[in-house]
Amino acid sequence: MAFSILPPHADHLRLHPVAPRLAPVFCLALLTASCALASFALACATPFAAFAVLAAAMLPLRPALLVVTGAWLVNQTIGFGALHYPVDGTTIAWGFAIGAAALLATAVSSAVLRTLPQGRTVLALAVTLVAAYAAYELALLAATPLLGGEGAFTAAVVTRIGLTSAAWLAGLVAACEIVRLVDPDRRVMRSA
Repeated sequence: MAFSILPPHADHLRLHPVAPRLAPVFCLALLTASCALASFALACATPFAAFAVLAAAMLPLRPALLVVTGAWLVNQTIGFGALHYPVDGTTIAWGFAIGAAALLATAVSSAVLRTLPQGRTVLALAVTLVAAYAAYELALLAATPLLGGEGAFTAAVVTRIGLTSAAWLAGLVAACEIVRLVDPDRRVMRSA
């Protein structure tokens, strides 16, 4: 019987770059730093679907939702504080719509990862990203009758943001793998 330090409810988790007790803090640090970078570089095209998949792959649902909320707060703080988004009802409402869509994408990611078999992590993450991105975009599209912005849902824009999310997810997974390979706590655990 294989030894596992993960709790039984966490058997769907795919990424383990750090010890489980450090995973929430590591994930929050990684996603808030990534979100800050993405917010400055991409403004309104922050890859929340990629962030949702990573959080769901590393954490149980509740902590994943909290981490994604933290990343969303960083995004909104940068948007309104540094990028000078207009402080009006529509912009604020869009901010909340984006946050709700990011949380929905996280819940969808967690559900998809629970249903997929454990092997083939790359394929599981790719399938999960497609589902998370679809949920994210559909949630935002559902807000357009109230908030406007239908023009942002052209095939070109949706495709560009989807590909951006895929690139960000690949980069985040690569960062997790690098940390996993160089984590001194893991080396000590392996040699014991």
